[in-house]
Amino acid sequence: MKLRGTMTVKENHLFIGGCDAVELARRFGTPLYVLDEAHLRSQARAYIEGFSRAYPDFKVVYAGKALLTAAICRIIEEEGLYLDVVSGGELYTALFAGFPADRIVFHGNNKSPEELQMALEHGVHRIVVDNLYELELLDAFTRRSGARASILLRVTPGVEAHTHSYIQTGQIDSKFGFGLAGGQAYEATRRALALERVELAGFHCHIGSQIFDLRPFEAAVQVMFGFFDEVRRGLGFVPRELDLGGGLGIRYVEGDVSVDPKFFAEQLAAAVRREAERLGFPLPTLMVEPGRSIVGEAGTTLYTVGSVKEIPGLRTYVAVDGGMADNPRVALYQASYEAVVANKAAEPPSQVVSVAGKYCESGDMLIWDLKVPPLEPGDILAVLATGAYNYSMASNYNRIPRPAMVLVADGAADVIVERETYADLVRLDRIPARLRDARDEAAAARDRAVASSDRERRP
Repeated sequence: MKLRGTMTVKENHLFIGGCDAVELARRFGTPLYVLDEAHLRSQARAYIEGFSRAYPDFKVVYAGKALLTAAICRIIEEEGLYLDVVSGGELYTALFAGFPADRIVFHGNNKSPEELQMALEHGVHRIVVDNLYELELLDAFTRRSGARASILLRVTPGVEAHTHSYIQTGQIDSKFGFGLAGGQAYEATRRALALERVELAGFHCHIGSQIFDLRPFEAAVQVMFGFFDEVRRGLGFVPRELDLGGGLGIRYVEGDVSVDPKFFAEQLAAAVRREAERLGFPLPTLMVEPGRSIVGEAGTTLYTVGSVKEIPGLRTYVAVDGGMADNPRVALYQASYEAVVANKAAEPPSQVVSVAGKYCESGDMLIWDLKVPPLEPGDILAVLATGAYNYSMASNYNRIPRPAMVLVADGAADVIVERETYADLVRLDRIPARLRDARDEAAAARDRAVASSDRERRP
């Protein structure tokens, strides 16, 4: 098994970012998300360097839905990337972190009026409009407020990437965007161009996720330039921007061959240049939205092994203290992962086990048929490539608190997301008056007494 990023093995222990994974588990508890800062930054820089060499005018837009925290926003800003958000909560996180609003692209297939107003008030760089309802809302808001909205229209190009059906988004039958078939995208363009305070900069498409074959991207470029030509001929509009989305795959397990961002930049830029020259278009600003390929392999999740259950002649189940609530991708997408026993990292595998989670679901499995050294309770299992869509999709299923996240670099570890507590789980719970009893009155009396005592002690 090939380790990722800055991972090394020293004295039988796995190290990440110069930190002993076993010591991280002891210090911060498990489950624990560990993020390799150097690897994350390296991937971001590879995109910038690749497009800098291959194309004159570009924007690399980090897809925040893969993993977004305030600290991540700071790193993305420092590396010179733009940021893609898909909700008011992601936008709020970015603004809380001080991320420049004029470098934020706001996506989403059903943005609420409140979310759109929030985006306009803060002056985000682009709003990617997904439907006519959003276009009408933006028209009304901008006319009423005097603000201007700069937008891209999301187009479904009819290109299907060979990935899980749940993460294919470019095909005609999709909840996202305006279809080219039937003239929906053309009509949306006509309407957008007629609006007084809404400026159409260009078009966006996204064909799916976890893609290794670049040919679908090249096909999408051809389709989008064909649409460019259609709106130029019919409406006199020459798009200034082309956003080709993200979706580049990463290495989860042996056999996955991830694409180098620099090679991706070269191939994509070449395809855009070819089509622009063929149809006589000036080169548009080229935008891409990598998320998983920047942060995915930078993440590792540490678990503590608990029970070991052997079914003779069939299977050995090893249970860990996390599972489908901190990594729902296995249940959702039948995703596959590899793992290392962090406290036995140099020992050869001698058994095959299946790693089960602790949640009350028979489908709560993390890895089937994992080759490992002999496992026992207390061992630390490090599941690799969990940086994307693990924390961001985590839940409190079974009322279990979500894990902490630490950022590691050069032997230092810093908490960037605190571990939730049991108190956090009930913080927003409310008991209606008709369900209250003496227990609640006693608790209220204690709270009043504490508050009164605090007031008396104040100077």
